[in-house]
Amino acid sequence: MNQHTVKAYGDELNQLTAEVARMGGLAEAQVADAVESVARRDIALARAVVERDAKVDAMHRDIERKAIRLIALRQPVASDLRKTLAAMKLSTDLERTGDLAKNIAKRALSLAEAEPMQPLTRSIERMGKLVSMRLRDVLDAYTASEIDRAMAVWASDDEVDEHYNALFRELLTYMMGDPRTISACTHLLFMAKNLERIGDHATNIAEVIHYEITGDEMTGERPRWTPTPGDWDADTGHLPTPPTN
Repeated sequence: MNQHTVKAYGDELNQLTAEVARMGGLAEAQVADAVESVARRDIALARAVVERDAKVDAMHRDIERKAIRLIALRQPVASDLRKTLAAMKLSTDLERTGDLAKNIAKRALSLAEAEPMQPLTRSIERMGKLVSMRLRDVLDAYTASEIDRAMAVWASDDEVDEHYNALFRELLTYMMGDPRTISACTHLLFMAKNLERIGDHATNIAEVIHYEITGDEMTGERPRWTPTPGDWDADTGHLPTPPTN
């Protein structure tokens, strides 16, 4: 390739990375605003999150289209190919993150007219802030090509699982104690699960960053939260251990 072609090629790759970073910023804002709409019972903000999801979807389609075009026309190899594939994979994780944020906002709309459940809402808010922080850290790692920062997010995957299982148990206790809370608690339960899935997507992004930079796929098992007696494990369905007299 002549110098002009090489420069144009490099510009296309850099533009693709920049567009993924912009999409990441929007997805991160979607998650933060969805959680905020729950905490503040803010109907207008929840509706805005739902409406903005279309922009996240459009960015995903645009990034995929540009990545496929780049592969077809430039036939990248080695690190350039990994960077292109990473952009496609990350845009998919970010699109799904946006969908999950939209789902949280929709349930926030359903809860807005219900009786306030402040303790549980605060638990959702704490979990949401943790997930948002992990998403922000891994996106910063992508922009800066910092593999250590990405791996720190990967290594903390079990923290989100622990929050989810604790919140699951808390919600179960409320529903058993007062059947009138079942409807509201069900909405909160789905919110918690959506946040847990967003945490998984942040971990996926960390693995993609590792592959893009090193050329090696992650082979180790993800850190998993291990329940202790008395904990509810929502994945295995283990019930809390009853107290002994």
